[in-house]
Amino acid sequence: MQTWSLVSLCVLLGVVVRWGVSLNSYSGAGRPPMFGDYEAQRHWQEVTYNLPVQEWYLNTTDNDLNYWGLDYPPLTAYHSLICAYIAKIINPEWVELHKSRGYESPAHKLFMRATVLVADLLIYIPAVVLYCLYLTDGSTKKKVSTLFCFLLYPGLILIDYGHFQYNGVSLGFALWGVLALGLGWDSLGSVAFCLALNYKQMELYHALPFFCYLLGKCVKLGPMGRGFFLLVRIASTVLVTFALCWLPFLSDPSRALQVVRRIFPVARGLFEDKVANTWCSLNILIKIRSILSSDSQIYLSTACTLLAVLPSSVRLLTKPTFWQFKLALANSSLAFFLFSYQVHEKSILLAALPVCLLLNDLPLVAIYFLQVSTFSMVPLLLKDGLLVPYVVTSLAFLFFGVFLLSALEHCSEEELRMGAYHKLLSCLPRLDLACIVRWKFYISIAIMAGLSVASVALVPPPHLPDLFPVLVSTTAFLHFFGTFVYFNVVQFSGPPSRKSQKKKN
Repeated sequence: MQTWSLVSLCVLLGVVVRWGVSLNSYSGAGRPPMFGDYEAQRHWQEVTYNLPVQEWYLNTTDNDLNYWGLDYPPLTAYHSLICAYIAKIINPEWVELHKSRGYESPAHKLFMRATVLVADLLIYIPAVVLYCLYLTDGSTKKKVSTLFCFLLYPGLILIDYGHFQYNGVSLGFALWGVLALGLGWDSLGSVAFCLALNYKQMELYHALPFFCYLLGKCVKLGPMGRGFFLLVRIASTVLVTFALCWLPFLSDPSRALQVVRRIFPVARGLFEDKVANTWCSLNILIKIRSILSSDSQIYLSTACTLLAVLPSSVRLLTKPTFWQFKLALANSSLAFFLFSYQVHEKSILLAALPVCLLLNDLPLVAIYFLQVSTFSMVPLLLKDGLLVPYVVTSLAFLFFGVFLLSALEHCSEEELRMGAYHKLLSCLPRLDLACIVRWKFYISIAIMAGLSVASVALVPPPHLPDLFPVLVSTTAFLHFFGTFVYFNVVQFSGPPSRKSQKKKN
């Protein structure tokens, strides 16, 4: 009973923080003619309510795709339709065709913010609670502390409740998939991940680990015995789930192809804005987009992504354990973020989710990465007027993460899984790697704080207007790449030792 009281308190505090952030500004507030993501979500409600399903993804006189046309899979559209029905009951002006474009009011903002919170309460938060209680090791105190830090992750809160999106829905479905696989419910896990993928196509970042884990498990059970029947059951589940999600579009192949073209646009280029990935950082020295054609950029990014994700996927395929699965999720999502085509700065949330799963196992590394992931979005957050929420939530997460998870106390070489590094660096004098990691953590926090202050307080030189966004993205990229290497090394090391688990508890 005491456990559930603590859990309820954590959830309540998480909701309070979310609602507090939601009181601030949002993307594109008062900035016509395109406004921002807030208007995009409102416009999708307008489109799905007023137009037949067949026209949702088509460019027509009533649906100008150049003005925030639907570019997410069908489940997002169905969610928008549900919200639109509720909006129509409250105030028909909110979803009136054409006339509601750019609609803004305090009442509408309250409604839109409430839809995000309700979605989180129904999908994301319950999955976080169950994962922390049933799939993390340690005492009740440790599990509740992990839950609290998980719910306080500032990156997701600032984007969903500040900037305005529904990332908690797709990430929540993905987390339900992880939870189900961890409990041995493979078919339910497949359904949950299919829902995530049909809500946001960026869930492809997590697709290879799900595929390799389930396939590896089927092979391990025997390709001609139980494993074969499990494979058939999973394949049938996936096909049925996709068929149900895409049912309105399957009667006409051209209609389904139009949805696919909208979901995977290639005309936008290799990257947008100042994103902390390889191509944007390399662009400082080599103007890749000027040198290579669009097709060449697609081939290059695809090849690099597959090469980056291959070792982790093969390792998971041959050793389909839940520990390997969690690490593969982190490695796959980071590989996609660092090397794939058309990456947004907000896509780092897809890598942040699997790192949140490691808060209990690798607290210092997880806290460090999650802080950097929030910092990498500073230019976007400042553009949306979210400086105060950014500072408050980041400091709160840092304090509670370090304090509640005892991150700086549990950072020996054994607990950080650094043993393999000594083998890789055998030609060098033996180093105190735990001490190096701690100092790297302190220095990184100082650098992020300094660049955050500089981005707000200093005016860049006229000939370098993007100086601070570039410094932020490049700094974050170096941290992300280092973490990507670290997680790969850990995945190819042995499983967590019982001794280190006991120390943490």
